[in-house]
Amino acid sequence: MSYKFPEGGKFLFSNTLATAKILATMTNANPTVGTSVAHGFVDGDELLISSGWEDATDSVFRADMLTADTVSLLGLDTSSTNLFTAGAGDGSTARKISAWVEVPQVLTIGTSGGDVRSATINPVFRRNGINRPLGFNPSVITLELAHDASNAAYQTMLGISRVFGLVAFKLLLADGSASYGYGYMNVSEVPKVSAGNPNAVTAVFSAQGRTISY
Repeated sequence: MSYKFPEGGKFLFSNTLATAKILATMTNANPTVGTSVAHGFVDGDELLISSGWEDATDSVFRADMLTADTVSLLGLDTSSTNLFTAGAGDGSTARKISAWVEVPQVLTIGTSGGDVRSATINPVFRRNGINRPLGFNPSVITLELAHDASNAAYQTMLGISRVFGLVAFKLLLADGSASYGYGYMNVSEVPKVSAGNPNAVTAVFSAQGRTISY
């Protein structure tokens, strides 16, 4: 049994993505294996995937380099052909993420979403309703930051936010475990002010795909 704590952790973002490598084939396996001639990826590379598989696209996975032409995406179990139609992942792309920037002066981190989205059914001849799962609600991470308009990272975040930019984001804990996502980053410019507390602004990360943890 292992317990994780936020002390010593960091929250980072990046919009620096390498040229896309085409994964000509993707296997139905746990984890999936992609084929890309001379892909150049090494173990531990953080890859943004764009795919015909809904549960793989717009998500970040760590690479396990198998050969010069094949790479495994750790944490991506595509063995269910009901969710991952055979062949539908062929032609996916992988882009290596680099130049991570630490979000400055994080005071609090809050999360929402990621839970099951369901429908309630009330058949005429049943006294008790039925809940049926339909999918999952989008994940949202909200950070409260101590406001410092002179901070270079904060200004970079504002610039991305103003153009509705997409970023990869990562919560990295002191023991090396991490959670990844990819989505929109929106940052407030007007600080919240209250006596006895640091002036603060919010940064909201809205995931477009799954949030993957290692």
